[in-house]
Amino acid sequence: MPDPMRIRAQVAGDKATVRVLMAHEMETGQRKDAAGKPIPAWFIQEVSATHNGKPVLSAQWGPSVSKNPFLQFVVKGAKAGDKIAISWKDNRGETRSDEAVVS
Repeated sequence: MPDPMRIRAQVAGDKATVRVLMAHEMETGQRKDAAGKPIPAWFIQEVSATHNGKPVLSAQWGPSVSKNPFLQFVVKGAKAGDKIAISWKDNRGETRSDEAVVS
């Protein structure tokens, strides 16, 4: 299973700023290894986020996103103690889901 995401969600007023650092190699398929063979593409394709089980973000990514991508977004109506869950799926079918509590 891929490494866990680092999620931080901090509330300010009625909004929470969510910061996510995802551990993923994000290979484009354009590079070659030391022997000159192409390195197969391997990248996150789908990212989603929920706030207390309600969808708040859905994104489709491609091979141009950097290694270990960082994502930041704001959730309106969030308060301390709420749960933010992030999940992703890559082009090899691997998935990862993690959650954090808004502080």
